[in-house]
Amino acid sequence: MQNKDLYFDQQHIWHPYSAVGAGQPLFHVDSAEGCTLRLKDGRELIDGMASWWSVIHGYRHPTMDDALKTQIDRFSHVMFGGLTHDPAIHLAEKLLDITHPALDAVFFADSGSVSVEVAMKMAIQYWASQGHAGRQKFLTVRSGYHGDTFGAMSVCDPVTGMHSLFAQTLAQQIFAPRPATPFGQTAPASDLKELKALLESHHKEIAAIILEPIVQGAGGMRFYSSDYLVQLKALADAYDILIIFDEIATGFGRSGKLFAYEHAGFAPDILCLGKALTGGYMTLAATLTSRKVAETIQSGEPGVFMHGPTFMANPLACAAGLASIEILMQSGWQAKVKRISEGLARGLSPCNSLENVQEVRVLGAIGVVELKEAVDMKVIQPMLVEQGVWVRPFGKLVYVMPPYIISDAQLIQLCHAICHVVEATNR
Repeated sequence: MQNKDLYFDQQHIWHPYSAVGAGQPLFHVDSAEGCTLRLKDGRELIDGMASWWSVIHGYRHPTMDDALKTQIDRFSHVMFGGLTHDPAIHLAEKLLDITHPALDAVFFADSGSVSVEVAMKMAIQYWASQGHAGRQKFLTVRSGYHGDTFGAMSVCDPVTGMHSLFAQTLAQQIFAPRPATPFGQTAPASDLKELKALLESHHKEIAAIILEPIVQGAGGMRFYSSDYLVQLKALADAYDILIIFDEIATGFGRSGKLFAYEHAGFAPDILCLGKALTGGYMTLAATLTSRKVAETIQSGEPGVFMHGPTFMANPLACAAGLASIEILMQSGWQAKVKRISEGLARGLSPCNSLENVQEVRVLGAIGVVELKEAVDMKVIQPMLVEQGVWVRPFGKLVYVMPPYIISDAQLIQLCHAICHVVEATNR
């Protein structure tokens, strides 16, 4: 039955960035608990990906399970147009409580990509409400990634990103060089020289600057200077430009701070959150903004913000989000992330001596081994599974961001497996 099911999947179902019928390696999950994925064939894998940054508390967390079961007994969904409910109200209260005081309004979206779309629409509508309908463009930096929908794609890297096929359809945005100074170092003014020139030339048509603070995710897994953001903020203020931070990947502790913007000491005008928001249980994202931005949007025609998904503020998802945040805030997450960071630094350090490795870098609960050449997924993925770990490399990057509950022993095995496989591919 297992082989029949896998064959059906390979022949009929698309997976992320895959082809139907291509015979890609697939591993059939039967159950999951804690940091462990159990496959149908009986093998167990330590999950080094937290299901793409999201399952920060591990699988089958009893408090998370209970929160969803309790909400199911009340109702699983209700339209958010003209109606409201406790999970949405209490989750919004919690989000505003744990983020910067300048953030004061919450829009619940379906996914991370949609939260970016919402943020971009907010910025455009903000300026339109003030009579500046021509401010429709966005300034961003290269090597960024913001999602797979059309607005989000337009601010992903246009050259090295995944969306060049759609270049003639996407809105044409303005791109500055990616931040060059690594995290922990002071960025020289020259890092922002071209960005400053672009602001000077285009500020009257720019609605907002959008970027991933501190950590550039799927665009390259790079960690850059917080000082870069401080200087960016000064330029944005000088040219009266909104700032959007995409913290879909970094939010909820992953970078070592609860939110990555805290490394720079200021909040954006608009903040996008997702992934770990619900502890990986449900798809949900949120776009937060200041009272000034919200009121300005509503001050012009048509007097409302023009977006409203069918499953906006789904009660089950909001209940999961509220439970996840409460678990996080009571869990001593700072110590957990610090322990993971130290373990990744130790465990991945042997890769530094390998000829095929460009760099090993760690920030918070994120570990990256950057290779000199792109990996062959059909080769490296089964090798990692044979080592008892689930790691999903892409391009030249073998990277991990495990659940915060990962044990020291599991972390050691995860790092050892990566080092072993990277060394094996070096031969």
